[in-house]
Amino acid sequence: MPGPLRLLAPHVRDLGGFRVRRLLPAFERKMVGPFIFLDHLGPVDFPPGEGMDVRPHPHIGLATVTYLFEGAILHRDSLGSVQRITAGDVNWMTAGRGIAHSERTPPEERSRGQRMHGLQTWVALPHEHEFDEPSFTHVARERLPKTEHGGARLTVVAGRAYGMEAPTPTFGETLYVAAELDAGATLALPPEHDERAVYAIDGDVTIDGEPVPAAHLALLDHAREVAIAARGPARVMLIGGAKADGDRYIWWNFVASTRGAIEQAKEAWREKRFAPVPGDAEFIPLPER
Repeated sequence: MPGPLRLLAPHVRDLGGFRVRRLLPAFERKMVGPFIFLDHLGPVDFPPGEGMDVRPHPHIGLATVTYLFEGAILHRDSLGSVQRITAGDVNWMTAGRGIAHSERTPPEERSRGQRMHGLQTWVALPHEHEFDEPSFTHVARERLPKTEHGGARLTVVAGRAYGMEAPTPTFGETLYVAAELDAGATLALPPEHDERAVYAIDGDVTIDGEPVPAAHLALLDHAREVAIAARGPARVMLIGGAKADGDRYIWWNFVASTRGAIEQAKEAWREKRFAPVPGDAEFIPLPER
């Protein structure tokens, strides 16, 4: 018989003006499939004149994946990309050998105030792609495949699931699906991927009858199908994919398979050798502790 669910509780982090709930990496589990980082932003209400201001900062060895439920963000990066992302869209930025970017509230939303709610995850790049050229892809919500299963509305944000595949670029088997469940709905999650987890965004959710509190990540047994049930309206995120091809080091905004690559990235950012972000002259200094 399968044992009880393993649940990861969130850790609250202050990102300067707003707080996030961080689920990955955790002491109990660093990665689920290729996902090495999971932040849940909001919901937070910014009054007129205020907003999110994540100044330019660097990444290596990963891809950032931004998906919003409410609000808008203006993305800028050192490739010259300038992209507004709104609810239901996805931004996929492959850092590879190195990229810098900023994320801010767009001017129109800042002037009138807005409610922000979304997820940012990082995917650790496979060894053969760790030092790829950086790139950026925006996929509008209209292009993401959608379906409905008995009161559960599904959007495949990246990877494949339920016979559908998103156009979002990936580097291997990936499971990343947003699901909205009506009260009383049950969604079967088949064992199609090596590693799987269910993140309870909000609502009253159970997995095979065991309750999953909101803002908790339930780690699943990969060998069997599970039933996700909603006792009231609920939202969950299905996360996972192929097991990573080896361990990863993670320090600040850097992910790598060697400590040496982390040290080189630290030195490059400290010495301002990353390409700048056009149109955004600020930057976040390297943490020295």
